[in-house]
Amino acid sequence: MNNMISSYLTLAAVLFVIGLYGALSKKNAVIVLLCIELMLNAVNLNLIAFAKYGINPSLKGQIFSLFNITIAAAEAAVGIAILIALYRNKATANVTEMNSLKK
Repeated sequence: MNNMISSYLTLAAVLFVIGLYGALSKKNAVIVLLCIELMLNAVNLNLIAFAKYGINPSLKGQIFSLFNITIAAAEAAVGIAILIALYRNKATANVTEMNSLKK
């Protein structure tokens, strides 16, 4: 049982590191948003692994994971809306050129 939780936590850590690397190194805003979603999914994997294999197994981690999924969906919708507005003004999806709030 201890081996199962360590494999889930290792997978979640690898996913989080991949997402963090992509969010910090990529220049395309869509890729950055996808990498943030990947990091949030790694957190969800941790929550569910601890809810199932933790000291006191319960549904609390799974319920919190569902709330996290809804927040991630709202974050993606708002992020895409902001990206579309910036793309209309700047005509690029490069995050280094999106440095001001003015036109």
